[in-house]
Amino acid sequence: MILVDTSAWIDFFNGKDLPHVATLEFSIQQEVDIAICGVVLTEVLQGISNDKQHQLTQDYLQSLLMLEIKEGVWLQAADIYRQLRKRGLTVRKTNDCIIAATALHYGCFLLHNDKDFATIELHYPLQTC
Repeated sequence: MILVDTSAWIDFFNGKDLPHVATLEFSIQQEVDIAICGVVLTEVLQGISNDKQHQLTQDYLQSLLMLEIKEGVWLQAADIYRQLRKRGLTVRKTNDCIIAATALHYGCFLLHNDKDFATIELHYPLQTC
């Protein structure tokens, strides 16, 4: 299963020719289990100003596996932020800690285009693709 981050969805929907977009396209074609979480759903949809495109995107994303963010995920997200901060590393967005903790909780791969996840991956067993 692959949890797809907002950064990858944005590049995908904008038709960018990037490796993570090719990975997402291949995963869709191969019918790999693709998942999102509520944070990703919110981030993607809030950036779409066109009502028709917003509805089409919402319909598509809601057809994917939705990973529930349980209490343990919230706690681990806070821990990720705190532990990295103690090492002098700051994750720019709390949402990235939540998304990383979700991927860790469910043991899935994370597909992204965000340098904060590379920082998290150095100190946690986050699997990216």
